[in-house]
Amino acid sequence: QVQLVESGGGLVQPGGSLRLSCAASGSIIQINTMAWYRQAPGKQREMVAAISSEGITNYAGSVQGRFTISRDDVKRTMYLQMNSLKPEDTAVYYCNAIAIDTAYRGGDYWGQGTQVTVSS
Repeated sequence: QVQLVESGGGLVQPGGSLRLSCAASGSIIQINTMAWYRQAPGKQREMVAAISSEGITNYAGSVQGRFTISRDDVKRTMYLQMNSLKPEDTAVYYCNAIAIDTAYRGGDYWGQGTQVTVSS
């Protein structure tokens, strides 16, 4: 079993910054692609940024140039540095990981989410 726990959300003023973290734990052999998703009230969940096991990154157009995704495979932790935050970035942010457990089963895992609110 694989667990993902997000942290770092909160309330920030427009133009401010936040850094989200996602820590993976459990019976893990390998973590492949990791990603951040977000879901605003009344909207569908959308991919914000993704990073492969080789470090290749991909961003949604709405956050390109403002957000930076990274990962530390030793710590089994993924990060999302969010700068120049806008009110439209307000959402619950979810961590996602494609991982293989010690039983060699592949799975698509999700964290519980962390709230990010951008407001003055």
